[in-house]
Amino acid sequence: MALRHSVLLFLYILPFTNALYKQWIPDTNFDNATNWDKGSVPCGNDQVVFLAQRKVSVYVETAHTITGMSLPVDGELILASGAGFTVREGGDPGCGSGVTAHFKDPESQKWFDPLLWVTATTIDDLHRGTYQFSVHEESVPCQYDDVVFRETTSFRVDVSSDHDVPVKSVSVLGKKFTSSSEFSQYLSSSSGKLQFHGSSSLKVGGSGCDDITGCICDNSGNRDRICSNVKCDSLECKKPLNPVGHCCNVCGAVVNVQFSPSFNFESYRQRLQHLFLSQHKYESIQMALSKVSKEQRLLRVIPFGATQEIQVLLLDQKTGQEAGKLAEALARDVVQDVHNHGLNIGITSAEFQASSGASSSEAAGNSAGVVLGSLLGVGLIAAVVVLYRRGIVKIPRMPRIPSLSKWKNSSEIGELGGPLDHGFDNPMFDKPTMMPEEPGLYGTEMINSITLTQSGVHFVNPVYDETDFHA
Repeated sequence: MALRHSVLLFLYILPFTNALYKQWIPDTNFDNATNWDKGSVPCGNDQVVFLAQRKVSVYVETAHTITGMSLPVDGELILASGAGFTVREGGDPGCGSGVTAHFKDPESQKWFDPLLWVTATTIDDLHRGTYQFSVHEESVPCQYDDVVFRETTSFRVDVSSDHDVPVKSVSVLGKKFTSSSEFSQYLSSSSGKLQFHGSSSLKVGGSGCDDITGCICDNSGNRDRICSNVKCDSLECKKPLNPVGHCCNVCGAVVNVQFSPSFNFESYRQRLQHLFLSQHKYESIQMALSKVSKEQRLLRVIPFGATQEIQVLLLDQKTGQEAGKLAEALARDVVQDVHNHGLNIGITSAEFQASSGASSSEAAGNSAGVVLGSLLGVGLIAAVVVLYRRGIVKIPRMPRIPSLSKWKNSSEIGELGGPLDHGFDNPMFDKPTMMPEEPGLYGTEMINSITLTQSGVHFVNPVYDETDFHA
């Protein structure tokens, strides 16, 4: 309990700093061995060649001895204190036989390549190399971010887009630009033209994120440009996930968090890092925390708006069938933490999905399906009634069924629809003329012999009358 209160106290006193620092990784430094086709920095016996028709800005940190240098038509060498070049007439015994070293072409390095950036929450973390993992769209600078090009580096970056690229600030060679007019002047300088090129330009001076619950990066408009630089790996997990803002499906887990106005985005990031990622069993987990906009769908089919939520992407380093299992375990712990303490940190609910197919909504799935099915049925009936009343939908008439009275009035149609069955001929009653003539058999005596009493109707049968029998 004491640990819990200590952690909560730590989170509450954190200042609100939802700005991120995005630092450009490549450089065009002379002293960077990766910038040379031979994989090493030229030495005393080597000839240095820069492509003649390529524009390049090159930062030189130290003094170098070479045998010769071919410079580009349009380029610059930025010399640090004490840096420079000398030509050695005699051989350099520590340099080998000498080669012609070509400087690599940096023209293909693009602003919207997520693999060319690193992210940190503070400038100190950036200098220490403590970086944050991000989804692909947020690996590229967002409109609220501070962009940093390392102080002692030169570079060349292609900023091509369909529109201008907004950021909060840009730092180049130790100078931080925070206003659009000041940075525009730098872009028009010779160094600015060599370092930034492309069909669009950077716009600095935007406000930082002032929403304590976090801000949406909104790089979705450049998603195609971003994802064109990403190569996705083949996956073996059962049900790969597709996180918002990520170019590739992944094996792991995603936690979706619904929050209230009191939620603090950066405090929650710190909470997850201190409570979970600091544990030995979870230290290999990569976590990307994002505020995203997700489309809402009625009955999971009909779109009716969008809602904002916090997405926690969790990836482990395992491969094959084991990929994603450790991330799923952490996702379950995160959801349980929300269940226990969510109201204290501005979280109303959370659910997870894992690449194994498991989710926190499994138990509620069946009952929810029944409820949704019932709602769908009621909705369809209501819709039909409304359309019928408006005359849009017409219900066809049923065929008329003959009435029973009509059947009964027909002398030739029986109750079952066929000809009336007269039964058998009774020679006594149906055809009295075929019987021998009996005086008074059907006369007035027969009629007069019928009497009505309280117990029923009585009549005298002349065939079996006692007087006739005795006679």
